[in-house]
Amino acid sequence: MRIDAYEDPGTPGRGGGWRYLGWLVGRQWPRCLAGAVLASVWMVLLAATPYLMARAVDHGLEPGDMGALAGWTGAMVAVGGVNAWLGMMRHRTMTKVRMDANFRTVKVVVGHATRLGAALRGQVGTGEVVTIGVGDVQTISTSLTAVGPGVGAVVAYAAIGGLMLSVSTPLALVVLLGVPALGVLLGPLMGRLQGREAEYRERQSVLTARIGDLAGGLRVLNGLGGKDLVADAFRDDSGRLREQGYRVGAVTSWIQALGVGLPMLFLALVTWLGARQAAQGHISVGELVSVYGYVVALGWPVAFLIEMGHQLSRGVVAARRVVAFLRLEPAPDEGTRDAPAEPSALYDPASGVRITPGRLTALVTTHPSDATDILDRLARYTPSDATWGDIPLTDIPLPQIRTRILVADPEADLFAGFLSDVIGAQETNLRGAGNCATSHDVRADAQRPIGADETAKLTAAIHAAAAEDIVRALPDGLQTLVAAQARDLSGGQRQRIRLARALLTDPEILLAAEPTSALDAHTEATVADRLKRAREGRTTVLAATSPLLLDRADVVHHLVDGKVAATGSHRELLDTEPAYRALVARDDEGAEEEEEKGAPAR
Repeated sequence: MRIDAYEDPGTPGRGGGWRYLGWLVGRQWPRCLAGAVLASVWMVLLAATPYLMARAVDHGLEPGDMGALAGWTGAMVAVGGVNAWLGMMRHRTMTKVRMDANFRTVKVVVGHATRLGAALRGQVGTGEVVTIGVGDVQTISTSLTAVGPGVGAVVAYAAIGGLMLSVSTPLALVVLLGVPALGVLLGPLMGRLQGREAEYRERQSVLTARIGDLAGGLRVLNGLGGKDLVADAFRDDSGRLREQGYRVGAVTSWIQALGVGLPMLFLALVTWLGARQAAQGHISVGELVSVYGYVVALGWPVAFLIEMGHQLSRGVVAARRVVAFLRLEPAPDEGTRDAPAEPSALYDPASGVRITPGRLTALVTTHPSDATDILDRLARYTPSDATWGDIPLTDIPLPQIRTRILVADPEADLFAGFLSDVIGAQETNLRGAGNCATSHDVRADAQRPIGADETAKLTAAIHAAAAEDIVRALPDGLQTLVAAQARDLSGGQRQRIRLARALLTDPEILLAAEPTSALDAHTEATVADRLKRAREGRTTVLAATSPLLLDRADVVHHLVDGKVAATGSHRELLDTEPAYRALVARDDEGAEEEEEKGAPAR
């Protein structure tokens, strides 16, 4: 089955879980219809075997007509061969239905996550996205495989009821009324399963988010001595999830037990009634044989109907979670005024920070979150009264802001791929497009060709970030495959790769938070010098406390409690502001020590 990764998956309905499942069926209705027809014919022909067997007994075996016996037997063989082919085609068709639903849902979810962009993290947790991608997508696609057999089960059930009616009216009534009775008995359990499954999925997403937090902060926890405390909390959460899983399993086991046991009791009743009627002479021996065959053939439709109810109950729960995710919307963009045509100042009234165009500005604060909040306001990632020139940022269309203002997030996602593509993947949202970053296999022959101009820009960005040693140390240089989030690189190397990627985009305004915090003093000084030269004449804002960076800044804003307390050059503030000097003095001492040691880059 060919899946086009760039094909438009369509716009799903957001009215609820059942509507979403219906949309998936509607997007491939010819295939679903083919699966239903194949399943219907397959199941009806299962009932044709006992019918032909009855004819062989009544018209061939009992009167001793060997020709008729051979003819009916040959017909059974032919029907069996055709049915084997139909069963294979039915399974193949429903597999395509499942795969289409899987990939279509993945594309819809990933596409919506991309559209949400940076707003994703503020509206939904990492665990929720992971649970949808890992569990719910698979559950939804599996539930659709019940569509074809489910329709076929209904058709076969009606057909077998009609065949039984030609044998005996009482037997036909038992068959036609038996399955609805099973539905009445199993219906409440299906409703309970939906509730238990929904609660289980919620707990699972919370625990998945905690796993991600633990994986990212394990070193910090070890350093603070909090690993055991968090491990105990995680163990408790895992225990509660396990208990909820047992509750889901309990309901599922009852459904499966009743799904197997009740049809057997029902079919045993039909068999007993058929045997009594044959003993009383109301039906022939051949008809009795056909009743036994009908009973066996009826087991398939009944089993598929119960399985369909079970799978759809789980599928609608998963679909509701996908629909809830698709209902999330990014912050409204009501901007109608164009951004300033010429380089203009950025101003944040909440802090008093004014960014002069074409200069390197540094923000220094005891609390790094205060500086990152300012960067978010200046780039319109959070609501504020910030202005660009004399125009409020909220009045400017968001695409114009994203095109000209870039926030280089220190934790921006790094996708798996060739290092040249990791640095040069300008389609990647450096601010963080959400939690949808996934690793993928990259084949050597799939590398995107790089032109001469692009190579020159890439080389310049790597040089500005002092990342040449990273390229030289890798076995294939820029053609080396890098793991997702560059896990095979050190923290300092990842930081320089992120900085190189930001510099490669060459934005009009670059806002960077702690771009050198993981580097030793020697490498940090090199980055500071090269960054200054690379951004000459361009607006650059750095949130940092490193004196090596601050000494290269044109303007430094010292922030206290999120507001500008003093402004000047680094050396001016050292001479006139004791609080500023106390904040950066330790960095000065540490930098001098590391410079004397000449430590290599981390």
